[in-house]
Amino acid sequence: MEMHHMGMDMDHGHHDHGDMDMGEGQCNMNMLFTWSTKNLCIVFSRWRVTGPISLLGSLVVIVLLAAGYEGTRQITRQYEVAHARRLSAFSGATVGSNDIADEAVSGTEPEPENHAYFRNASSRLLVGSDNRRAVERRGKITMAALYAVQVFYSFFIMLLFMTYNGFVMLAVAVGAFVGYLAFGDNMSASKSVACH
Repeated sequence: MEMHHMGMDMDHGHHDHGDMDMGEGQCNMNMLFTWSTKNLCIVFSRWRVTGPISLLGSLVVIVLLAAGYEGTRQITRQYEVAHARRLSAFSGATVGSNDIADEAVSGTEPEPENHAYFRNASSRLLVGSDNRRAVERRGKITMAALYAVQVFYSFFIMLLFMTYNGFVMLAVAVGAFVGYLAFGDNMSASKSVACH
């Protein structure tokens, strides 16, 4: 008989603990689309929506985060172009010199030797004193780091979207819109934010 009461007491205590878990301080984890912001936590338990002002502030932050993703992609594209320019400077001094010499020569006069020297010197300034392999290696490491930042960033945006909250989803879309307007020069609009 005592065992029966003890089991009931344990069950009763467990139910009380369960009720405490569902109190006001807990995050509401939705797995279906909703517009409800009650107990809404965004990615972290500390990023909690407690009212209209915190909802509005959170949505502004989400718009800025999503726009920042496009900025990160733009920085990566600019670095890739600059890196390709640095690498082409190694071969530009020898390959490109004939093209420039042909334009510089009028009639039958050959190009003066000092022009070729200055052209090669400017290529060396663009490249620096490093050899091509060192520049390639540094560029690849930097591009890999930028790629890792983009992957992390895109997964973070995916987690924002997976709150399944309509307001948060719209804020991500607005952020992508703002980011494309601000950073989408020479970029196809058909490219979507991908997890990877």
